[in-house]
Amino acid sequence: MPESPSPAASTGSPALDRIVERLATTADPKRRYEYVLWLAKKLEPFPDALRQDAFKVKGCVSQVYVVGSLRDGRLHWLGDSDAAITKGLLALLIEGLEGLEPAQAAAVDPAFLARTGLQASLTPSRANGFLNILRLMQAQAAALAEA
Repeated sequence: MPESPSPAASTGSPALDRIVERLATTADPKRRYEYVLWLAKKLEPFPDALRQDAFKVKGCVSQVYVVGSLRDGRLHWLGDSDAAITKGLLALLIEGLEGLEPAQAAAVDPAFLARTGLQASLTPSRANGFLNILRLMQAQAAALAEA
């Protein structure tokens, strides 16, 4: 019998913990996707000037851009994708890592994805893209902390 996801384990981000718990307690995969698509609609418009190679997520089938900035020691994010589900996954990460300190963002373990229940219905390329988005966000957080 498969283990049920444990929403109790913390990601290190209260916002991300809430998202993970909400997804983990949703039994219907369609409802999970509806939530992810709803998150995508909440993203702020992405400035065309930021559609640069430096902010493009490598290893994604979709065009995905994410840009982090640091204000008062806290991370703030902008991002966009040309694919709806990918944009929703990006939005999930943006909302989950928004307002964290760089060290907190760098410490987020991607294993939380398994607890959301999303991985079961993500294609391997989309799951890989999700990890690439997280890795780029963590790399930007580390670079901002050093600047």
